[in-house]
Amino acid sequence: MSNLTTQITDDMKTAMRERNKEALNVIRALKTAITNTAIEKAGAGTELDDNEVITIIRKQIKQRQDSIEQFEKAGRAELAETEKVEITVLETYLPAALSQEEIEKAVTEAISETGAESRKDIGNFMKVLQEKTGGRADGKTLSQAVMKHLS
Repeated sequence: MSNLTTQITDDMKTAMRERNKEALNVIRALKTAITNTAIEKAGAGTELDDNEVITIIRKQIKQRQDSIEQFEKAGRAELAETEKVEITVLETYLPAALSQEEIEKAVTEAISETGAESRKDIGNFMKVLQEKTGGRADGKTLSQAVMKHLS
């Protein structure tokens, strides 16, 4: 079991003992998403590595951000606040985010490694860049940095 998966399981147990319903619900949903992804990948009993778990966490955060947007448009501030609390819980499992300078450095290194010159080379380039950043920056931020460098 990956370190992150172990931490999530331990935090779920702690939330149960403390009767922290908000955290418990979020962590249960996260564990379910991790389990479902593992089953889709290679069947029951499959273990995911930390990078795969981080990808799932980012996806969960993105879903909640989309929900916040919809709830605010519909005038449901209380539901938007619930989603914001859930995002805070999920963010505790993400590694420290890269600074803008670190992202720029990773982009420059990836360009020299892949020889990317234009946007048509972006597929392989993004794969290398995501490996370099190790889940410490979301795809949107990386994509914006890439577009500054590739024309």
